[in-house]
Order: sequence, then structure tokens, then C-alpha cells
Amino acid sequence: MDFQPTRDQRDLRAGVRELLAGRYGRDALRAAVDGGSAVDRELWRELGAAGFFALRLPEAEGGVGLGLPEAVLVFEEAGRALLPGPLVATHLAAGAVPGAAAGTAVVTAFDLGERGGPLVSYLAEADAVLGAAGLPPGEPVRSADPLTPLHRVTGGGPADVSAYREAGALLTAALQVGSALRTLELAVRYAGEREQFGQPIGAFQAVKHLCAGMLVRAEVARTAVYAAAVMAQAADAADGQAADGEAADGEAADGEAAEAAEVAGEIAAAKLLADEAAVRNARDCLQVHGGMGFTWEADVHLHLKRAWVRAEQWVTAAEAEEALAAELSRTATGGEAR
Repeated sequence: MDFQPTRDQRDLRAGVRELLAGRYGRDALRAAVDGGSAVDRELWRELGAAGFFALRLPEAEGGVGLGLPEAVLVFEEAGRALLPGPLVATHLAAGAVPGAAAGTAVVTAFDLGERGGPLVSYLAEADAVLGAAGLPPGEPVRSADPLTPLHRVTGGGPADVSAYREAGALLTAALQVGSALRTLELAVRYAGEREQFGQPIGAFQAVKHLCAGMLVRAEVARTAVYAAAVMAQAADAADGQAADGEAADGEAADGEAAEAAEVAGEIAAAKLLADEAAVRNARDCLQVHGGMGFTWEADVHLHLKRAWVRAEQWVTAAEAEEALAAELSRTATGGEAR
């Protein structure tokens, strides 16, 4: 089996990168930070027109008809550009919330904290909350990331988003991978430009080791995300075929349950690795930049702050560790989880 992206997938990724470079480059990012504008409605509609949100929606329903492997490539590019907004929630809402697929509606979700707590991002900018009947009232709370405004919902409990949790975690992991790869690029570029003692700082072994560690973390996380996407897509296809056929017998049902548990474990591992890569790469990028990295004018701190927030979305580290441990236990005991 060839796990390399196909030509169409590479073209899709290149097209999204070109779109974001033209519409949300560094100048637009810094303008958003300075102006406090978290969601650009015009850009949101452009993303909708490009099929960003309707990517996995069937063609019969007006979507693009692609799958999770293509979606993670697209979200990786969004993470690389540090594009703000409830991208994952709006993507998941395509077909369920009017306007989400076209980008005319901004949809957020109860995706922060373990099993969805009372915090909601982008509530003031949103038109809908995934799984909720309407927009709940909320009080603004301070956010680590200047482009991820948070609200604490004060009325009613969180909406149930369990049906979207695995896909949401995987797409968020793809965002984290994009950020990890971008901070690697920033570190390597700065290490080649900044000179000390008459030579680029990238010539020093300590800096080389930092950049090499960043590369390893980013590539391991990216591989895990791609693999989880391929497995989840295959499982979805198998479920669709089973639904079209006759009801599964007991043995087949057990096989489907085991496959679902395996996919959940792969997604948990991907999220865990991607969160670590995004956070640690941003920290190491700060280290390579030295004092410059800690200034407001540098972009490194923005990647670190976004990575902190994303690490708490859909599946936290604690939840991922528990899911992964359960899958390892199930495998070790011959399929019976303990």
C-alpha cells in the first residue's frame, strides 16, 4: 500500500496553501492580532466557496465528496498559516447547520476541556453552536491566545458533541501539525540568518540538535495523523458497506467494535503526538530565536498560545492517554478491554 499523497492530494494542499498565502499572510495575521478581529467573514465565505468546509460532504448534498485524508491535508495548511476561527466546528457542521458548508455561517462547539466543558471559543462571532438549539448566553473570559476569544456559558449545559469528537480531534491534530511544521521553518530560517561569533548560529551543535528534534517531532506527528485519517476513512467506508447490506451477525459486530476501538486509539495517539509537537516546537523555536522570540513583534508566541488552546480542544492529553491505554489493554488481552 502506498501511503504517499496522490497527485490530486498534493495539488489540493498546494491550492489551499496558495489561497491562504494570498488572503492570510503575515500582514493579515498581524493586522488581526493588533485589531482584535478573530473571524474575517469575507475570508470565511471564500473558504466556503473553495470547498474548505464542504470537503467531506457528499457531492449529492452539494459537497466536494472527499474524505478525511484530504481533510487533514487542508487543515494542516490552515494550521501552518495560523488561521483563526472555529474551522473544525464549522467543517463538522457542514450539512447539519444551514450556511456552514458555504461559509456563510460561523459555527462553534463545546469542544474545550474534558468531554466539553462550559468554555466556548468564538461565541460572540458565531451564528450557531454545534449540537445546540441556539446561541447560549456567555461571559467573556481571558484567553491565552489573542485570536481565540473565549466565553464561559452561563445558561444551560454543554451540547453533546460526542458524535463529532473523533473527527474533531483528528482535524485539530492536523492544525497542530501545521503549526509544528511552521515553527520548524521559522527556527531553521532564523538559525541560518542570525550570526554570532562570525557564523550563523545554525552552525552550533546545540542549535542543530534543537532543530533536529523539532523535525523529528513534527514528522512523527504528521505520520500519525495521516495514518489515523487513512484508518478512519477505511473504517467509515466499511461501515457504509455494512449499512447497505444485511444486518451484521455477532462475529461481524465484534469485528466492527474492535476496528472502531483501534481507530479511536490511533486518533488519540495522533492528537497526543500533534499537541506535543506543536507546543514543544514552538518552545524550541523561541529558544532558537533567543530574546527576539519573546517580543510581541515575533510570530513564535502566537503559535505557542494557539497550540496551548488547541491542546484542550476535542480530546485533551489526559483523555488521549486513557483512550490509548484502553486500546493497548484491549490488544494485549486479546480484544477484551480492561
